[in-house]
Amino acid sequence: MAKAKQIYECSNCGAEYNQWFGLCKQCQEFGTISEEPIEIDATGHSRGGWQSSIRNHKHDTGSAKPRVSMKFSEINNDVQARFPSGYGELDRVLGGGIVPGSLVLIGGDPGIGKSTLLLQVANQLSIRLPRILYISGEESGQQIKLRASRLGVRGTEEPQETHAVNVNSNGNHGKHTKVSKQETEDTLEKNLYVLPETDLEEILRELESLKPQVAVIDSIQTIHFAALTSSPGSVAQVKECTSALMQVGKRENITLLIVGHVTKEGAIAGPRVLEHLVDTVLYFEGDRYASHRLLRSVKNRFGATHEIGIFEMADKGLVEVDNPSELFLGNRDEFSPGTSTIVACEGTRPIVVELQALVSPTSYASPRRSTTGVDYSRLQQILAVLEKRVGIPLSKLDAYVASAGGLGVSEPAADLGVAIAIVASFRDRTVDPRTVLIGEVGLGGQVRLVSQMELRLKEAAKLGFKRAIVPKGQAFPDDIGLEVIYISKVIDAIIAAIPSDRKEEG
Repeated sequence: MAKAKQIYECSNCGAEYNQWFGLCKQCQEFGTISEEPIEIDATGHSRGGWQSSIRNHKHDTGSAKPRVSMKFSEINNDVQARFPSGYGELDRVLGGGIVPGSLVLIGGDPGIGKSTLLLQVANQLSIRLPRILYISGEESGQQIKLRASRLGVRGTEEPQETHAVNVNSNGNHGKHTKVSKQETEDTLEKNLYVLPETDLEEILRELESLKPQVAVIDSIQTIHFAALTSSPGSVAQVKECTSALMQVGKRENITLLIVGHVTKEGAIAGPRVLEHLVDTVLYFEGDRYASHRLLRSVKNRFGATHEIGIFEMADKGLVEVDNPSELFLGNRDEFSPGTSTIVACEGTRPIVVELQALVSPTSYASPRRSTTGVDYSRLQQILAVLEKRVGIPLSKLDAYVASAGGLGVSEPAADLGVAIAIVASFRDRTVDPRTVLIGEVGLGGQVRLVSQMELRLKEAAKLGFKRAIVPKGQAFPDDIGLEVIYISKVIDAIIAAIPSDRKEEG
């Protein structure tokens, strides 16, 4: 007869202990260890463990031969065809489309639009695929239909009794024929199925019975396995439910789109093993005060990581942004002191971003530094370089730097743009709005090359920019469409980008 044993497991990293500790020795987090029951059989082994399957086998001294393993030459090398999600931005982040049988985990802050995005994706997929299943553990069927009606999902309209007019062979109108509500509903019926359920066993039975091409799980923290005594969302529940869903998904070739809650630090809630089990991890980000949303890839077994897709929240749901550079680019017709333009790269996508800086005398004993969309430590470093290497007295001045639209720009390629914007604000000068600045600023005042320079310059030329100030060390073709100015130090970039007097060119 099986008996219960208690172990203590960290909800952050999944480390197991025989007793409770306030501090996890693996991840150094406080208050993350909780009690988890497991079942032990009469021999002292955990039920279903690997020991139970091999402890009774005798050692075989015969010739070595494989049981189920294969050589690479025996594996079918046919490429699995991806299918589009209906949204090009999502396909870009996934690496070119959805891979059949894959597991995709999507995390984000509450209210950011995760459920809205997946309901819209399910709606688009149901147009081309025969069976799409939307499983919700947070909303009832009526609530899902109400949200789907607001998003314009077809098949959610209330069927009405209409009249059809028959036309005879002479072209004259015949009598009116009533069309029943059921017939109207059949014309609106699609291949999108909805299952409001939190019981894992019921969900697995539905997946095996319906065999959908794509299933949405919203969310994994609400699903529970009745055989476990822990509450939904705990380490044991999340691990068991995800493992069971993965086994069914791989066996039946079902693509699973799983929603995951995030913690107050912004990481996906639950054990780290959750991110290891899935094939792709996406984060849905955005400012609650802004309309745009960023879908960012941090893990992808079938494509490049750190790709981003950009959406905009509208009254009918999320809309794709085809040209994100226009979203994060200010008005270039207005000359404003303290602004500069850079070209940031998110994955393989170049985005032109306007940076704004404000330098003013401080009213406090210690000057204030503030950033929006720019790394705070990089700002501190650039201010120190400008004061030490260029001679600009910034230690007694407040400094504020922000990116247009609040886009997070953390790569070193933005250093030169930040430095020029700060100097332009200090001198009350205006940088030519048709000039882009790309480069990493070193502690010695030098400017270093960054990756994907040619891709960045082509994006700037496509948007109508005329000049580019870049570091020395790489030559670009003459037909790139820009006047390229090569510099080696920050002082050279200041001389090239900022006019020496107050007379600006119209």
